[in-house]
Amino acid sequence: MTPLNTLTSPPLAPLLDRLFNEAANASPLQSPGIAELSSAEQNRLMHSKTEYLDLYTRLKDQPLAVSRATGSLLYMLARACNARNIVEFGTSFGISTLHLAAALRDNGGGKLITTEFEPSKVERAQENLIMANLIDLVEIRQGDALKTLADDLPETIDLVLLDGAKGLYPEILDLVEKHLKPGALIIADNADYSPYYLEIVRSSALGYMSIPFDDDVELSVRLG
Repeated sequence: MTPLNTLTSPPLAPLLDRLFNEAANASPLQSPGIAELSSAEQNRLMHSKTEYLDLYTRLKDQPLAVSRATGSLLYMLARACNARNIVEFGTSFGISTLHLAAALRDNGGGKLITTEFEPSKVERAQENLIMANLIDLVEIRQGDALKTLADDLPETIDLVLLDGAKGLYPEILDLVEKHLKPGALIIADNADYSPYYLEIVRSSALGYMSIPFDDDVELSVRLG
């Protein structure tokens, strides 16, 4: 009997091929709202805790997708820990969401709460999840994650993906921390833009163990 693998089967596999190809042809740094900014200004906005809404509004037409390798990693980690409750910060067009929801499907079910403040991206992500037949596993919360993730979370969370405004990683971690079960996994994309977050998860005294993975991903585990 062939093992179930939603990730590599229709309708999801061809959808992901198309979405990754579209993302490869899009350049966030060349988008109209970003190209006019200096590299120093772009870097400042990436680190900002107060101007992230302006930055991501400028990027509202950009996929801001994880890489194929990171997508596969997300699926593998969610399968390996038999995740049933997942929280994602930063939906964008839903590419990472699709990988995580596929893992939930193959784990036998569960719930993925994801949050995105840009309405047009919420609409795109919903369309993609419907096409992949995964929408039943996902709740998309529209708005600022500092509000949408402030309450009504699962009692225990198995896995968290941080891929929104980088400067807010410590604040989002603080919101979900009390729900993290021992052994819960936290994956942070582009975590080098959030040095204070890295200080937290790389400190065993604060209850985490963490390592950099690939060039731009930080993989952490909640110790207890």
